[in-house]
Amino acid sequence: MVVGKHAARAYIGSFTAAGGRGVSTAALDADTGALTVLSSTDEVADPSYLVLSPTGDTLYAVSETADGAVAAYRLDGAEPRLTGAPVPVGSAPTHLTLHAGHLLAANYGSGSVAAVPLRADGTLGAAPSSVLAHTGSGPHPHRQQAPHAHQVRADPSGRWALSVDLGTDSVRVCALDAEKGELTLHREVALRPGSGPRHLAFHPDGDRVYVLNELTPTVTVCAWDAVGGTIEPLGEATVLTGVPDGDAFPSAIVVAPDGRFLWTATRGADVISVFALDGPGGAPRLTATVPCGGHWPRDLAIDPSGRFLYAANERSGDVTWFAVDGTTGVPDRTGSVAAPAASCVVFG
Repeated sequence: MVVGKHAARAYIGSFTAAGGRGVSTAALDADTGALTVLSSTDEVADPSYLVLSPTGDTLYAVSETADGAVAAYRLDGAEPRLTGAPVPVGSAPTHLTLHAGHLLAANYGSGSVAAVPLRADGTLGAAPSSVLAHTGSGPHPHRQQAPHAHQVRADPSGRWALSVDLGTDSVRVCALDAEKGELTLHREVALRPGSGPRHLAFHPDGDRVYVLNELTPTVTVCAWDAVGGTIEPLGEATVLTGVPDGDAFPSAIVVAPDGRFLWTATRGADVISVFALDGPGGAPRLTATVPCGGHWPRDLAIDPSGRFLYAANERSGDVTWFAVDGTTGVPDRTGSVAAPAASCVVFG
């Protein structure tokens, strides 16, 4: 999350193929956490994940289609304005991050991470400077027949980029040569076979990583060493209080800015799980689950103040916000706004 010059704005990504409005701009009430949608643009198909530039004047989006692309929007008017044609990166990109002067995209369909150079004004280069292809598979007969890069995220030190692959049950630590634009594999770390890692989040102390698994409803807590670029799995914690009847589909993970709490969303159960991070080594301790306020929560986000949590509920078509209890970390639903096929929320 980045706080830029548009501090009273939120941006909602959605699936246009499912009736979404593309990228929506919303006003953020800092006192209540309420969102009010102001405008929408559907120039880019299926902008399911968004990220803001450090200056807050450019918004980047994936186009999660079979062809797959990334796009850049200028935020100098009433609504986001495309700065140029989307840049192809690979099949079905699901996540992106800014790192070392590049925009990195995780391509679920093609099982790769693409690095697109950024020009001085924040616009995109004409093509990726490097594409790092993942290899491998997993034991799940339908979901892990090939690599599926689901997320790529820069570490807090700015030295590394970590890509999470659901298909290979692994996290890859990557290095990017900023001058050459070359993305290389530093090391690959295996998680439990069949776990299906989807997303990860760093503890603000910078020494722990929490990996949310989609094929088993668990969080894997890992030690992280930014100096050597090493990640070591330490253990797992379940995200649900009981055993699900079928697939649970955990989707999103967020750590509180002060590092005291962790939240996950699980689509099959329509819940947000609350963890305390006060155990030895920051081990997550499940303390509560609450309804997500809709159906199929695809993403979670925390607002700039850290007081409000947001769930992008894809199938019920809304974004719900919750006031976070400062003592327990338990979110209390306080409102929602219509957002068809909502997939993510970012703040600027």
